[in-house]
Amino acid sequence: MTTDEAGLAGTPDGFERLWTPHRMVYIDQNTADGDRPCPFCAGPATDDETSLIVHRGIECFVVLNLFPYNPGHLLVCPYRHVADYTDLTVTETAELAALTQRAMAVLRQVSAPAGFNLGMNQGSVAGAGIAAHLHQHVVPRWLGDANFLPIIGRTKPLPQLLGDTRARLAAAWTE
Repeated sequence: MTTDEAGLAGTPDGFERLWTPHRMVYIDQNTADGDRPCPFCAGPATDDETSLIVHRGIECFVVLNLFPYNPGHLLVCPYRHVADYTDLTVTETAELAALTQRAMAVLRQVSAPAGFNLGMNQGSVAGAGIAAHLHQHVVPRWLGDANFLPIIGRTKPLPQLLGDTRARLAAAWTE
């Protein structure tokens, strides 16, 4: 294979790329590198409405993502500032799992998603915007929720204010 066939990046792998360099502003602002407080540690010190906390457990809490991929995008976080999943205690792991299940049930009740994306990005290299504090994403999904608007128009339509979403989910959590 010649250099011309391989291109600048090597052999093509068949994947299309969606470049999102605008996300670096968010990532750079939320590295919790000592100059900035960790938002997941600071949040529980304020009231639930201000911090967008939906539910407080014993070892973990559930909070709305400030920059959601979809309406109702929740994060399940341990209170303890820990970066790696393997550093969680047995009780933190159990509560993180239980709150993730409960988050899915509440989201189904409130907004009837067709599915979910669940996951955590471990480390900056894996895409964690706040790598220093572990958090589990619970992203509700609906048929057709990924359309051209974010790609072409650089706009993500969110039909409900974060405060309203938090209030609906918090109310349903206690039912």
